[in-house]
Amino acid sequence: MSTSTIYEAPDALGRTQQAIQEHGAHLPASELLGETMSLNFGPSHPSTHGVFRIVLDLDGELITKATPEVGYLHRGDEKIAENMQYNQFVPYTDRLDYLAPLANNVAYALAVEKLMGWELPPRGKAIRVICCELARISAHLLGLGASSMDIGAITVFLYTFTEREKIYNLCELLTGARFTTSYTRVGGQVRDLPEKFPALLREFLDSFPIALNEISNLLTRNPIFIDRTRNVGIISKEDAIAYGLTGPMLRGSGVDYDVRKAHPYLDYEKYDFDIPIGTVGDCYDRYLVRVEEMRQSLSILRQAIDTIPEGPINVVDGKSTLPPKEEVLKEMEQLIHHFIITTEGIDAPAGEVYSSCENPKGELGFYIHSLGGGVPNRLHIRAPSFVNLSIVSKLLPGHMVGDVVTILGSIDMVFGECDR
Repeated sequence: MSTSTIYEAPDALGRTQQAIQEHGAHLPASELLGETMSLNFGPSHPSTHGVFRIVLDLDGELITKATPEVGYLHRGDEKIAENMQYNQFVPYTDRLDYLAPLANNVAYALAVEKLMGWELPPRGKAIRVICCELARISAHLLGLGASSMDIGAITVFLYTFTEREKIYNLCELLTGARFTTSYTRVGGQVRDLPEKFPALLREFLDSFPIALNEISNLLTRNPIFIDRTRNVGIISKEDAIAYGLTGPMLRGSGVDYDVRKAHPYLDYEKYDFDIPIGTVGDCYDRYLVRVEEMRQSLSILRQAIDTIPEGPINVVDGKSTLPPKEEVLKEMEQLIHHFIITTEGIDAPAGEVYSSCENPKGELGFYIHSLGGGVPNRLHIRAPSFVNLSIVSKLLPGHMVGDVVTILGSIDMVFGECDR
């Protein structure tokens, strides 16, 4: 083989990658280097970060087409919600992004409260902010640890899960559960913060930055990690907007959009924090965005716990909220009221609302159409994992097979949301 032939092959491969990324599935067969084959990638867990199948058309190790298939969980959460009372659906929200159940609870409760016209007292809002930011750190830790392990950084996985265990201890103290918390209720929370919680949270806030710096030091300037993530899975700002991406997927592409800033809820406008954004839109940028988001969440948590006001944590509505337990045990009228609310649900007005929150994966939204009474007529979930996954068929062509797991890890989807 001549010297010129040896050096022409990489150039030909580069031209083919560029053509595939520009034209996708419309690339003429004559432009390919060789014969194509189909490969089933998934739906084995954890290689695809969930029960997710992609049919890859390959030219050697080069991806020419990617056809994603979802639905292996086939849950039907939206239809389930239309057949039960509003508060009865709270445990099902735990199973959406099951890495951030506390944040899912809050997003759903805010949607129903918007329908009811309720607003939580200041202490109740602060508790929910604490729940959401703890959930954000926990979800990012798992996503970062798992995606790093996918490309060989096993030590990072050990660091992230050690810190995540500390958050689970806080969740257990607060809610009585570690994984599926079901802590939030429509109109408030199950209970107030335990007496020991503020001190233990501050202890975590003091120790976590040290661990986060260790994690960052292991990856940010690691040549292997950089080679596997930089200029891989690039999403342009225009494509990110066109595909409706949200969360780190959108901000990694340089779009400064965060629901907490754009449409503040739970008094987020009173907290001082920054929104990190990327410049290139590749896997490396999305990693940097998530690391910085954890640092910003630490700042929000410290502000919330240091300034948390005293007072009630739940909405006071004599007709649609449960009376205090001690009154139920003493007064017949309160017992009857408790029985009606428990069996028939809250009496929601007719109407339709949409409410969304900035969850770890992006904008989690709930659309509710009510005909009145205790059960929604229609409920639709805007699942960020499902929407973010829509760009896969455009994103993967032009990359090598070895890049698939890297790109999927940077998307950080959860299939409890996708197959809602």
